[in-house]
Amino acid sequence: MNTKWSRFNIASVVFGFAFLYFPIVLLVVYSFNESRLVTVWSGFSTKWYVTLFNNHALIDAAWVTIRVGLLSATIATVLGTLAALALTRYTRFRGRMLFSGMVYAPLVMPEVITGLSLLLLFVSINLDRGFWTLLLAHITFSMCFVAVVVQSRLISFDRSLEEAAQDLGATPVVTFMKITLPLILPAVLSGWVLAFTLSLDDLVISSFTSGPGATTLPMKIYSQVRFGVTPEINAISTILIALVTTGVIIVSLVNKRQEVQRQRDEKAMYQAG
Repeated sequence: MNTKWSRFNIASVVFGFAFLYFPIVLLVVYSFNESRLVTVWSGFSTKWYVTLFNNHALIDAAWVTIRVGLLSATIATVLGTLAALALTRYTRFRGRMLFSGMVYAPLVMPEVITGLSLLLLFVSINLDRGFWTLLLAHITFSMCFVAVVVQSRLISFDRSLEEAAQDLGATPVVTFMKITLPLILPAVLSGWVLAFTLSLDDLVISSFTSGPGATTLPMKIYSQVRFGVTPEINAISTILIALVTTGVIIVSLVNKRQEVQRQRDEKAMYQAG
């Protein structure tokens, strides 16, 4: 089998990565620009990061975004994992098609429709828009992504391991905590990171469901960009990029460690058998 790359393949990969990441590299570089003009390089400086931490409006918006992201990703991961278990393990209950459609609806629903429908819901039940409505909205649209990721792992899951544990006297809860969860943990962590990233990035749904004191960072950045990009925006965007990149690296390392451990366990079981 010929594995040598042609010039066309190399050029395609280079162009693709450059198209995706060159704007991000520019943003990071110009966050250290001495000049206030974001398109004119005049020297290296970190003063905009100092200015950023004195910008209380951006810091407050970033804090709201991080709190909503952490809470919504955690709750969405729990609910999405339970939904994936229900769809994978219980394939013949009444209303399964409806349940499946409701879980996956936010995947294909335009964000404007999702945001408007949530807004009408909160208004109809007289729930004042703010932090909690924003949190509920983020849980709603991110839970389905977790369910998809976890379900893809559960489909290929070897259930004989669970059956062996239950034959040895383990209860369903103990079996899930000691057998099922450790084996699907990489998918669960990946779902959490995906939900957290989607929450950090969301603008449309947040615009419909936020209220006074619950302005997210994307909303704040969008409102300021309409009057021109400032170096502080480049700085806060660079910090967000570093935050998400760190999370992805940590999850990748955990997944790799889990895979190595799984291969060792399978080898030990094969040798013992």
